[in-house]
Amino acid sequence: MKFKIYTLLTLGIWLLLSGCAQKVAIRALEPAQVDRVSNTKKIAVANFSNDRVGLSNKIEANLARFRIEDKQYFTLVSRNDFEKIIKEQRIQNSGLVDPKTVVKVGQLIGAEAIINGNVGRPTASDTYFYEKRVRCADKECKNLVNYKVRCKKRIIGLSSELRIVDVQRGDIIFADTFSDNAVYKHCSDDQRVIPSTEIVAQRLASNMANKFTYKLTPQYRHFKVALLEDPDLDYTKNQEALLENSLEYIEQGRYDKAEGLLMRLVDTTDSQSYVPFYNLGVISEARGKYRDAQEYYAYADNLMIAPVEEINEAISRINRLITKREKTREQINR
Repeated sequence: MKFKIYTLLTLGIWLLLSGCAQKVAIRALEPAQVDRVSNTKKIAVANFSNDRVGLSNKIEANLARFRIEDKQYFTLVSRNDFEKIIKEQRIQNSGLVDPKTVVKVGQLIGAEAIINGNVGRPTASDTYFYEKRVRCADKECKNLVNYKVRCKKRIIGLSSELRIVDVQRGDIIFADTFSDNAVYKHCSDDQRVIPSTEIVAQRLASNMANKFTYKLTPQYRHFKVALLEDPDLDYTKNQEALLENSLEYIEQGRYDKAEGLLMRLVDTTDSQSYVPFYNLGVISEARGKYRDAQEYYAYADNLMIAPVEEINEAISRINRLITKREKTREQINR
């Protein structure tokens, strides 16, 4: 009986593993969510109203160090110059809500856009409850005793309203409300303590700054694409070896060797097998050669008789990637 169960378990694991196609990691550059910011890359960050957590400083630091393709994406106007103009013009931070005032200040300091906002006071709310515990009633632990301990759950929250104003056009490029919270639990038998509201608020502010700047910047997206591992025609043993070896080289990251073997497979099958064309497309996509990948996927698509899910997805995906990369290039080069 044990042998039978072991055999069935082994067979199940083998079927599970055999059903997982080999995949290739892809890194694709995608455009910023807020496109207009790419037209106003010389930015000043104002001191936010009620900013007890240094959110404006965190956003400014994120923008200052953001680089894409080894180039700095934004130019930050000196905070000292900005504050000097604010004082000279006798403008309060609260006055920067008015786009007309922002435009006036932006023109004086040479900024193309100004980021301002206000930050809410960090909140903390506690609720109490009991949790069950079990302990030994004697040294041999033959008997158990159930008991309860008092616990506290604390929710710490932070919110902010942030906006970006276009200095030249005098309108708001982007505005949104951001909020985040963290949940902590502490019981009477727990040696760990709940961190202070101030410490947690700093962490939440860092998360908020990351979410805000993420919307303004191009980003790399990572995903995986499955390869085709089974012949679609009656391959000879030599052709099967070409496919198997190409897959091994792809797994090792030897795309150059894999390409050579797949091209030989294309030749020996008289360009009638869609499998090598598709796998060549995946390699080109992984290398960022989207136009080459598009051509290979098109060859594979033309050879299909019945629909193949991987090829259908590849055709749609590569077209989206080409469109997004062109948009990203526009943003970078503005």
